[in-house]
Amino acid sequence: MTALVEVGAYLPESSVAVADICAAVDADPRLLWTFRRFYGLQSVRRAPDADLLDLMVSAAGALRTLRGNEHRVRYVILARTVTTATRAGEHPVEELCVALGLPHAVGFTLTQHACATGLLAVDLAGQLLAADADPDALALVLTGEKIFSPMLEIIPESTVMGESSAACLVSAGGGRDRLLSYATRTLGRYAEQFPPQALDPRFLAEHNDVLAGVIRDAVAAAEVNLDDLALILPHNVNRLSWSWTCRLLDVDLSRVYLDNLAVTGHCFTADPFINHVHARAAGRLHPGDLYLMASVGLGATFSAAVLRH
Repeated sequence: MTALVEVGAYLPESSVAVADICAAVDADPRLLWTFRRFYGLQSVRRAPDADLLDLMVSAAGALRTLRGNEHRVRYVILARTVTTATRAGEHPVEELCVALGLPHAVGFTLTQHACATGLLAVDLAGQLLAADADPDALALVLTGEKIFSPMLEIIPESTVMGESSAACLVSAGGGRDRLLSYATRTLGRYAEQFPPQALDPRFLAEHNDVLAGVIRDAVAAAEVNLDDLALILPHNVNRLSWSWTCRLLDVDLSRVYLDNLAVTGHCFTADPFINHVHARAAGRLHPGDLYLMASVGLGATFSAAVLRH
């Protein structure tokens, strides 16, 4: 059974106020008021002097289990929201493998699920490792991205983007953080929504219903109940959206880990994993607890996974 051996996160030191970001992209002042008053967004972390490789190396550096076990890493998966993020001729995955001392790993980039690609990568990593039938083999999944264009600064009507990153080591079996289910649904009619300039009103109208449905699918596939979940580790889009989703699920909002929302913003594919690290450190996850990771990617893909800590 697919398991997370360890999850690590990197939050850059530099913090940028949401007001400064909205001013930089000449956003409507009413949008800033909505971000702060209703969405719970205050600031995000940015790494102005770092590139994508730096973010990935920093996230992997937080994995204590990786040190001394580099020879066990069979796959390196860079889970991306933005399909094209480097100049022609650059090879970030290969450079990452060299930087981390993983010359024999098979490295590749995974896309198409936008901000939900991180959960897809974990599920795929487990399948690849199971097919190899090597009980000692590991996969390294990396998440988080650079904001290299003004159009990536904010998602209109939704959130503000940050540059924090995360990494996780995946195995085909293990005694903790075992993946019990993975559910995903793609609404292809919104395939032109990325990069975001203005979100389709139909997407905004059905977003919460579809997300709630995918969460129910994941819970049912794991053969548990919503009440069994100790915690939901969300994508950090905004508080209002999760409030409405929780109403549809009849789940108290306090069971959604939103502590990072005001200080990290939405960090592409990395949010659920960053939240995993911080929730664990805050004592919100205990051995044996059931929890759910959820994320939505523009395009539009809705994904959820149930795990046991």
